[in-house]
Amino acid sequence: MKNWKIELFILAVICFSTLGFKVLDSYRKIGNNSFGPGEHIEYRVHYGIINAAEAIVHVDNKIQKVNNRPCYNVKVTGKTTGAFDLVSKVRDTWQSYIDTSALIPHQFYTNKREGGYKNIERVVFDHENEVANRFDLDNTFEKNTYKVPKNIQDVVSGYYYLRTIDFNSMKVGQAINVKAFFEGDIFDMRMKYAGKDKIKTKFGTAKVFKINPILPNNTFFEDENSIRIWVSDDANKIPLKIEVDLKIGAISMDIKKYSGLKNPLVFN
Repeated sequence: MKNWKIELFILAVICFSTLGFKVLDSYRKIGNNSFGPGEHIEYRVHYGIINAAEAIVHVDNKIQKVNNRPCYNVKVTGKTTGAFDLVSKVRDTWQSYIDTSALIPHQFYTNKREGGYKNIERVVFDHENEVANRFDLDNTFEKNTYKVPKNIQDVVSGYYYLRTIDFNSMKVGQAINVKAFFEGDIFDMRMKYAGKDKIKTKFGTAKVFKINPILPNNTFFEDENSIRIWVSDDANKIPLKIEVDLKIGAISMDIKKYSGLKNPLVFN
């Protein structure tokens, strides 16, 4: 009888352990050879020949734990420079903790300071229950809960997920659709593959994939193809150049510095 009880106990432990591993494995798994800890990229934003702003995208050197999951800690900062800083000062920071396996966010922070406007908030994602909990840090930690789709992204994690896409397997004109959550709204991040190209950078000529975000009708951009992104045609798939057509003119963003890439960039 004692042996029977011991065997039953061991069987129960095994079943419980197996169930536990199934819960842990409920997250999707995305292969990633495009980026890793320590990646650092800087961009120069210009309006015509005038330097307008600069942006930095940095992946922390250390993997961190959030919701008991290993995560990349990614910070994106942007600020105006020169004359633009005098006219309309911008100091924006976005930070995302991205699951290293599923490439979905567990927490997302926004600190936007644009002229007289300020918004500081934190979003905690509960992917098991498919909800996002939003904390407005400027409003006494008021909490709002939103129902979100499975594998929802934020604007930062969505960018890193798109870097894992195999553009070589896509047809020209084919679109990718990703659901993202930002400031209480769920929207579609739609990217259309526009084929291969070559561009000149400060480091030399590079082979690239051309991507067009598909925009809804609005009064700010010229049309739905107003944003063009040239992504390196290699394992990194980092943006090397971005052009944006606005009704008031055009803005360009070019890579000016990089380090810590997972794969070497090739320039001719």
